[in-house]
Amino acid sequence: MSTESVVTARQDQAGQDEAGPDVASSDGPAVDVTRLRVALARLARRLRKHELAGLTPTQLAALATVERSGPMRLGDLAAAEGIAPSTLTRLVTALEDSGYVRRYADPSDARASTLAITQRGHDMLERLRTESNLMLAASLRLLTPAQRAALAEALPVLEQLAEAPAGDRAQ
Repeated sequence: MSTESVVTARQDQAGQDEAGPDVASSDGPAVDVTRLRVALARLARRLRKHELAGLTPTQLAALATVERSGPMRLGDLAAAEGIAPSTLTRLVTALEDSGYVRRYADPSDARASTLAITQRGHDMLERLRTESNLMLAASLRLLTPAQRAALAEALPVLEQLAEAPAGDRAQ
């Protein structure tokens, strides 16, 4: 099945035309891509409003990557996060200074370092996840049972969208 993008013009609340792409297919309803993007971005911002333990979002993402991947070389972390080596140096120093990671000499290459998360780093990430989950659970309680059911049904699709490489389309 192929998908096609259709750009529609709609009136915003100020009465100005605003173009928003819709994705329509022959066998399903159109999805307003602009509304979906804005809703997901707003939700992501709300989930990040909790205390970030003194870390930037980039530092937090890098720490979560080290936790998920296990001890890793600095170059591998830079590649995984898409950051420049100079940025990586500052990022790792901040994580080390906070006690969230520890840098070790790589036994297979004396010129390289390996980064591992500390117990303090695990604990901090778990606390942030718990805070986010509690905030989201409180928000979900404000929805009607029908709205929660619709969200539960959409969850596998949202997970698929989150995991799909950029530019991939369902065939």
